[in-house]
Amino acid sequence: YLGVMPAYSAADDALTTKLVTFYEHLKDSSVPSHQATVLLFDPSNGTLKAVLDGSVITAKRTAAVSAIATKLLMPAFAEVLCILGAGVQAYSHYDIFTELFTFKEVRIWNRTEEKALRFASSVSGPVRVCSSAQEAVTGADVIVTVTMATAPILFGDWVKPGAHINAVGASRPDWRELDDELMKNSVLFVDSREAALTESGDVILSGAEIFAELGEVLKGTKPALPEKTTVFKSLGMAVEDTVAAKFVYDAWSAGN
Repeated sequence: YLGVMPAYSAADDALTTKLVTFYEHLKDSSVPSHQATVLLFDPSNGTLKAVLDGSVITAKRTAAVSAIATKLLMPAFAEVLCILGAGVQAYSHYDIFTELFTFKEVRIWNRTEEKALRFASSVSGPVRVCSSAQEAVTGADVIVTVTMATAPILFGDWVKPGAHINAVGASRPDWRELDDELMKNSVLFVDSREAALTESGDVILSGAEIFAELGEVLKGTKPALPEKTTVFKSLGMAVEDTVAAKFVYDAWSAGN
């Protein structure tokens, strides 16, 4: 697939488009499944100002949004972080989650155990590699799903009541990471209602009701409900790339 994600932010005086290619590798590949480039334009005249590494921006901004959701929605005494998946997003989520939060234990599971072992040996802190998704999830307070799964790999009867889940994979209407029980028995938050109802198989196929967009919680028009079991379904928004690209460009410009 080749995706085009244009966005304009008047507040940031920024106009961008992200070009992203997505190839589903049937065998483990050294080439990432997602590759991206962000073009930053001058919104006053359309001049191209910068070409940025969209893969880095995508990884960082996606994890940053998950971290915001987690800060708002996770239980008060969260001690165990679980990451399902060991690709690019696993690394970016690990980095920001261990920087912002204090977990006593971090667990990881990946379909290919070799990748999970490689992840555990390359990050800065101790990580427990689990032999099954259920082992990784059981008792976890915060769960991050960053997989290429097309059918559920996380099941409601495994999940600790009151846990918070960031569901980042399964970005197509016929793909799933979470089962119906988890979707229907959790309070569901999304980045965009419109996107979730057309792009997220977890939302569409389960028929789960969306409680709020994350922006509504940030603005104070909807409560966070951290005492409940919560799911944040992240699909990503083009404006996140725009804000991130402008931030990088401004920092680079100041350095020059």
